[in-house]
Amino acid sequence: MEREKKNDMSFSRKRSFTFGAYGRPDSVEDNQLDCLDSPAGDSKPSLSSSNTQREAELFEIIAKLQGSRIDEQRCEFPPPLKCQLLTIGSDLPLILPSKLGGYWVDPPLEKLIDMSPTSTHQGLDLESYDIMERDAEAKIYHECFRSRHHHSFTAVDPSLGSLVLSVCLEEEENRLRVILRMKECSLHGTFSVSLFPNMPSAVELAKMLCDKVTVSKFDVVSYLKAPDLIKTFDEHRVSSNFKFGVIYQKEGQLTEEDILSNNEESEEFKDFLMILGETVQLQGFTGFRGGLDVCHGQTGSEAVFTSFHGRDVMFHVATKLPFTEGDPQQLQRKRHIGNDIVAVVFQEGQTPFLCDVIKSHFLHCFLVVRRTQKKEEAGGGAFQVSVTAREDVPPFGPGIPDPPIFRDRSHLREFLLTKLINAEISCYKAEQFSKLELRTRSSLLESLRNELFTRSQCMMGDPSLPAVSTSEAGRAASEGSGGFIENFKRAIRVRSHSFENLGVPRKITGNASSKPKVKIYTTNDKSATLLPDNSARTEVKDQASPQEET
Repeated sequence: MEREKKNDMSFSRKRSFTFGAYGRPDSVEDNQLDCLDSPAGDSKPSLSSSNTQREAELFEIIAKLQGSRIDEQRCEFPPPLKCQLLTIGSDLPLILPSKLGGYWVDPPLEKLIDMSPTSTHQGLDLESYDIMERDAEAKIYHECFRSRHHHSFTAVDPSLGSLVLSVCLEEEENRLRVILRMKECSLHGTFSVSLFPNMPSAVELAKMLCDKVTVSKFDVVSYLKAPDLIKTFDEHRVSSNFKFGVIYQKEGQLTEEDILSNNEESEEFKDFLMILGETVQLQGFTGFRGGLDVCHGQTGSEAVFTSFHGRDVMFHVATKLPFTEGDPQQLQRKRHIGNDIVAVVFQEGQTPFLCDVIKSHFLHCFLVVRRTQKKEEAGGGAFQVSVTAREDVPPFGPGIPDPPIFRDRSHLREFLLTKLINAEISCYKAEQFSKLELRTRSSLLESLRNELFTRSQCMMGDPSLPAVSTSEAGRAASEGSGGFIENFKRAIRVRSHSFENLGVPRKITGNASSKPKVKIYTTNDKSATLLPDNSARTEVKDQASPQEET
């Protein structure tokens, strides 16, 4: 009896157990505690069989209690995406916002919940489908200056950097038209000649447009081909070519790997592609190809192409791009889809599209289209539309109708193509693109000023500068802008590399020229890859590379 009391005392003095999720005790540590807590006169090297049995029973009881607690914490999750917030009648929304935020959705989910299928349509007026201009004043110089006698001037401001000023006298209106080009933007204005007692100087006109100008003098541009160079700089952001991705999402597909692995095209998806444009054979295609291979078939055999209000549009259809067995990421497809700025998602079924499911530095906007099937509708139903974009992309038109349903195929085509073009133009105002664009413009402007100044000094016979041969000047003019600016112009239009690649310098062969600031690599389709660089030199590789990077 005395021994049993001592054993009971040893158990009562034991420390509390903590087993965690699996209820596994540390037997070695507990045995050591038993020995330490036992009376000194009764210490033994091991526990008796009765103690071992009682300890095992205790562990079994605690394990059962712990297991029942875990079972009590189990619960049945509700069916996914079936809560009231996400339910629109019997359908789910086309787009679900990211858990991490960073995207806006139009129409918002709250508005879709209360949407009535019998409400009147708004926003289907085709006259309101205006296509945005990326730079509305880019062609002012070409339209208002080149047909008139005008002068251009250059300067370097201590705070503003390179400046290029153009002044034109419009005698019929008795006014001066002025354009001041700075690294952030170009300022344009007109001034009545009657405001000045004498003809104002270039410095006075520049300060009237921007009071931050501090230079005391401008240098006159006397180079005969200067208008070609200036026009190319002003219009370097103007493009009539666009490329967009087309993604096919089937029922139940929520991951990038599943979506990009689709190979079969349903009849509904083929019908939707016919709305977007015409399926063309890439082999020997002579129109705008959007980075696709038209010679060797490395990017598939077909694509979808269309012309829309004077603009050429190439669609990178995921199911028509090469499929690679054993590659869950399908990089041959993502290298095109992921390098587009805007993409269309066609849904089959009720599975929503997640805003951030496609990982890309370039993709900033998605237009999601779902075909609604209703028996009472003739022609196979209507199309529902929704839009999502990153939060720093400003809103753009045309507005989505209320409800966001299209029953006329021609109206849907007009809406989608206008919305896609405007979406890309708006995406350029996002932080990542605007920073890159500002850096590119600054480099272009500095290169333009240096070129105008150097060639003007040569025209005036400056002995310290090498003369430019007539053949070289003629070749530069025939190329549209003299070597480097045309390369810059092509570079800005090629948006095929991610931002990591944009920041990685590359090794090239050949000698470095003395032109400033950005590396240009021409490709075999006369486009280029822009690689921003912090150095003060430009390295230009004139030879075409053996393989285009897209």
